[in-house]
Amino acid sequence: MSHPGPSAPGTDALSQLGQHAVPASSPEEAVLERVPAPHKGRQYVIRFTAPEFTSLCPVTGQPDFAHIVIDYIPRNWIVESKSLKLYLTSFRNHGAFHEDCSVSIAERLVELLDPEWLRIGAYWYPRGGIPIDVFWQTGTAPEGVWIPAQEVPGYRGRG
Repeated sequence: MSHPGPSAPGTDALSQLGQHAVPASSPEEAVLERVPAPHKGRQYVIRFTAPEFTSLCPVTGQPDFAHIVIDYIPRNWIVESKSLKLYLTSFRNHGAFHEDCSVSIAERLVELLDPEWLRIGAYWYPRGGIPIDVFWQTGTAPEGVWIPAQEVPGYRGRG
């Protein structure tokens, strides 16, 4: 199915947007795509939230669940959102510890986009009764940019 009208600048080479695309079988095989940032020279934050992220425990093979929040300030590129969704979905059958999944996602985006700044908050649901949250960022955020709190509540159990 195609859409009418001209395509947005920088989208002609995209392989997944507007096409039937299935998630890759692993994050390494997943295709992440980018398009030119529409407001070069401006500092603004883009946020992606994946409240139903899943991966597998590399030891037990049991599913792990997380609420992931990615914030970044683009420089020249923004991530194409369908490719990001498919990339994140490719973790569903991927065995890795929470820390590896979380930081690998951020590093892959940094490699692709070369953003001014990026952070990830990965709020993992309990495994063995202990939630593990993983936070990483490229450095100090630029001054004067409004970066909202992620506001994902910590796990409270029954309390």
